[in-house]
Amino acid sequence: MATNILMPALSPTMEEGKLAKWLVKEGDIVKSGTILAEIETDKATMEFEAVDEGTIGKILVAEGSEGVKVNAPIAVLLAEGEKAGAVVDILAAMKDIKAAVKAESAPAPKADAPKASPATASASRNDGARVFASPLAKRLAASKGIDLSAVSGTGPRGRIVKSDVENAKPGAAKPAAGAAAPAGGAGIPGVTPLPDARLLYPAGSYEEIPHDSMRKAIAKRLTSAKTLIPHYYLTVDCNLNALMAVREKMNAAAPKGKDKVPAYKLSVNDFIMKASAMALMKHPDVNASWTDTAILKHKDADVGVAVALDFGLITPIIFKAQTKGLVEISNEVKELAGLAKAKKLKPNQYEGGGFSVSNLGMYGIKNFTSIINPPQSCIIAVGAGEERAIVVNGKIEVATVMTVTMSADHRVVDGGTGAKFLQTLKTFIEEPASMLL
Repeated sequence: MATNILMPALSPTMEEGKLAKWLVKEGDIVKSGTILAEIETDKATMEFEAVDEGTIGKILVAEGSEGVKVNAPIAVLLAEGEKAGAVVDILAAMKDIKAAVKAESAPAPKADAPKASPATASASRNDGARVFASPLAKRLAASKGIDLSAVSGTGPRGRIVKSDVENAKPGAAKPAAGAAAPAGGAGIPGVTPLPDARLLYPAGSYEEIPHDSMRKAIAKRLTSAKTLIPHYYLTVDCNLNALMAVREKMNAAAPKGKDKVPAYKLSVNDFIMKASAMALMKHPDVNASWTDTAILKHKDADVGVAVALDFGLITPIIFKAQTKGLVEISNEVKELAGLAKAKKLKPNQYEGGGFSVSNLGMYGIKNFTSIINPPQSCIIAVGAGEERAIVVNGKIEVATVMTVTMSADHRVVDGGTGAKFLQTLKTFIEEPASMLL
């Protein structure tokens, strides 16, 4: 019989995604393993395979559609011998189920209740009630920059339809001063939402860039991390003179191919990744994650590296970094960064981990602090190496110094534990040979 093809959950945390592209069309015969579509999550674009064989009878969600919920029907698959009429039957059944659920959840009408005027209905939505609108109306409102909470619906039960959005004026549709407009921090216990920024600027003085799925995920995740995780910060300065000398020798010794291109080129960040992994193995209390019932101590040093993208940020992970040499770490970081920029990372390449490294030194940033990337408990923010005057045996010398600031989750890592870890990390960076002991 005809079955629904559902929006897949391509990672454990995925709730919705964008159906970026269909790779099949109605009438195509597919087998198990046939690539049906490209699904864009907040982190990557992934291929979606068929698990059954049959014929694509009907595509229910157009390519380019955003916010498609996991397990929502996106197409209908016909079994062998079935005809297109089966699609009509299954769609009718879906319609009946939706209608029954809607009727069951609708409040019973009261004979003596006055009928709400459009203005009253609009005000109640601005007070926090859910806005009901057709998918077409939502897309049209987004393209015109119209806030649906200020639009009165003329459809069934006050539902906003296409004509309502077409008749609304963008300027008038934005939240009025004093209205409870959706804003940053909304829905977080104990956090007072910020006012909608559009209230503070004249119409026409800015361009609205709608949030894509990655930007929404970054905002949601980091807001939760910053407000729910009790951060504290520790800072050390690291002398890079010895590391720079070792790095120069190792890069000079790199074998060259026929094209005279070196087999590898180590960066300072490669040494920091390795040093972080070795320090984690010496301080297992730092290599841990918080849960509501227990602390998870990780057996391997899985170290994430923050990669800045034009469209956001992602942190792919070097798994078991304590077992890998500098060249292997360097090559793996370059490979993962390339996949990240192409949005080809798989969830198992960026989810989990116990620690992260965020390096802005290449931009000349001297020092900064980072937000912890849950479920990890610590992240280090690495600044630029710069020449500074230091005192050695009572004499002033010039050294290349780098500032490292660690953000730690106080629920998992106590201050003394974090300080000891950072002391070990500093030793590994300043004396690279000590990582061999």
